[in-house]
Order: sequence, then structure tokens, then C-alpha cells
Amino acid sequence: MEKEELHLIDHLTELRSRIIVTSVIFLMALICSFIFVKDIYQYLVKDLDGKLALLGPGDILWIYMMLAAVVAIAVTIPVAAYQIWKFIKPALKKEEQRATVVFIPGLFFLFLGGISFGYFVLFPLVLSFLMNIAGDQFQTFFTAERYFQFMLHLTLPFGFLFEMPAVVMFLTKLGIVNPQKLVKGRKIAYFILIVVSVLITPPDFISDVLVIIPLLVLYEISVTLSKIVHRKSNSVSLEATSASNLKEG
Repeated sequence: MEKEELHLIDHLTELRSRIIVTSVIFLMALICSFIFVKDIYQYLVKDLDGKLALLGPGDILWIYMMLAAVVAIAVTIPVAAYQIWKFIKPALKKEEQRATVVFIPGLFFLFLGGISFGYFVLFPLVLSFLMNIAGDQFQTFFTAERYFQFMLHLTLPFGFLFEMPAVVMFLTKLGIVNPQKLVKGRKIAYFILIVVSVLITPPDFISDVLVIIPLLVLYEISVTLSKIVHRKSNSVSLEATSASNLKEG
């Protein structure tokens, strides 16, 4: 009993140290991002015709912190993934260790891909659609806070949702999920993704559809990749079993 308690304490201590490392990296990235946050802001508003309005002196600080935090999250994702991998590494076989570590850089690039999709594709489409609805009947007036809130609601969730294929492949490699489970749970997954898309988009049908379609495609890509990983894992296991039987023979 005492050995089990000591073992649990060791695990919790290691987990705490890895959380601390991840937090320190996030804070460092946040500070560095804040140094260049004005350049980031200027890049994001370069296509606007006029300047964004501020309703209070604290708005610009909140906006700068929000932009710096997004950059810091992107930088921290591979570090957090590596710390998680190091934490579970002792429970993995050598071949599983080698196979799963390659997913770490993939998480970073998928996050950037999701952010880019949201910013360069989805955000201008939805914004243009809403502006066309307004037409000439209203005087357009953007505050900086509302503008960036709207932008982040359409971009940041995609950064995390684009991680789906890598996460599914990782879990498939560990044997936690398999293609059969993903296919069987397709209806539930579709329902959850539709709810998520409705929550992160403005309350109009076109915006919902523009978000739902990529999410469902992402899920189907994840299922396909899971099948590939599952097939390769099974073939490797069969080869190892055959080699073991030949040695025994």
C-alpha cells in the first residue's frame, strides 16, 4: 500500500513539474509576443478602410493581451504536447514511443493551419456576408474590442479543431480508439461538431454552414487516417508475431 502511495506521489510530482515547465514557456512566449504585439495588430487591421474605435482606455490593453495570448498558445502547443508525451513515455513500448513523438510537430502546424483557415478563408467570407446584409441601410462602425472578438471566435476554435486528425491518429496508435469506434460514433460526433459550429459562429444560417462543412470533413479525414494507422499497426504486430514464431521454431 505504501509503495502504491509513493508511486502515486512520484507521478503527481512529475506531472506538477511538467505543468510548471509548460506554464513558464507560455509566460515567456506571452512576454515576447507582447513586445511585438503592435506589429501583429497593424498586420491584422491593414486591410480595413478606417481605424477601429475604442470605447474605453482599457480596451486596447485587453486587445493587445488577447493577441499576445493567441501567439503564446501557438508557441506553447508543441511544448505542452512534448511534456505530455514525456509523462506517458514510461508506459509506452519503444516502438510506440518512436511512433507517437512524430505527432508533436504536427500539432503545431495543424494549429497554425486552423488559425490560417479561419483568418484567411472563413473570417472574410462571414464578414463580407454580414456587411452585404447591412448594405447601405446602416452606418458601419467597428469598435476594436468587438472586431477582434468576432475575429477570434471564428479563428481560434479552428486552431484547436484542426488538431483532430493528429489527436485521433495518436490515440489510434496507442490503441485507445479505432476506426470502428469512430464510424460507430459518427452520428454523435456530427451532432457535437454541429453544436460547436453553432456556438462559435454568428447567429445566421450561412455562417453555420461555412463552419459545419469543414468540421465534418475534418472528422472524415480523421477516420481515414485512423484506418491507415490501424492497418499499419496490425501489419507490424503480425510481422512481429511471425518473427517470434520463427525464432521459437
